[in-house]
Amino acid sequence: MHLGTAGCQADYLLDFLRCHEAETLYLVGDILDGWQLRKNWYWPQTHNDVVQKILRKARKGTRVIYVPGNHDELMRQFCGLAFGDIVVQDEAFHTLLDGRRLWIVHGDLFDGVTTHARWLSLLGDTLYTLILKFNRWFNAVRARLGLPYWSVSQYLKYQVKNAINYIQAFERVMISEAQRRGCQGVVCGHIHKAEIREVDGALYCNDGDWVESLTALAETMDGQLKIIEWRQKVAAPLNLGPISNSDHESVEIQKYEVAI
Repeated sequence: MHLGTAGCQADYLLDFLRCHEAETLYLVGDILDGWQLRKNWYWPQTHNDVVQKILRKARKGTRVIYVPGNHDELMRQFCGLAFGDIVVQDEAFHTLLDGRRLWIVHGDLFDGVTTHARWLSLLGDTLYTLILKFNRWFNAVRARLGLPYWSVSQYLKYQVKNAINYIQAFERVMISEAQRRGCQGVVCGHIHKAEIREVDGALYCNDGDWVESLTALAETMDGQLKIIEWRQKVAAPLNLGPISNSDHESVEIQKYEVAI
């Protein structure tokens, strides 16, 4: 989510949370962006609304598990504790309806750049923030024209061959670590690229983000895994039933296991 940054698309996230319910909600790291908040305090009302919405879901019975990432690494000192019905854990495990066990983790601890070249990671974060500022202006213009959200930063990133190689290497490392833990797959975040696919005989799932891709990973009650894109807001909360919208995947509004 990267709450605390101008790049966070909190209004889209709020709309998504209004339109979906889950038995279990996994918050897969970088929920708060401590790196940016230390540099410059930024906390608009919509970011507070996101926090309140998640707390309200937890109070009403949704099982909420918060797995910290590198941008909210300060939360790792609270692993094993609960805040307002939200449990903080360094990792989690989820069993799919078909019996496969998934390891849930942010993924930064298995990224060589983040763990061994922190200065380079911080430099990249600064450049990324500048691109996101342009991205925000660009999408404000698109919204006025009635066009859906489109990420400039994501497009530029995926045009660089080294970025593609980095993503593929990250996927293989995450799958290897999941298998070492006796799991048949992994759910992670960190690299901001939503994906569901088989890698080396195991299931690799990345839930994307609410900065570039505006996505969540969901398991439906019939065991189907899907990436839900939310690039255009719905005017009001929806009743139970399918969404038929050219900018949304057809999504049944029902109980999910959701990772964001």
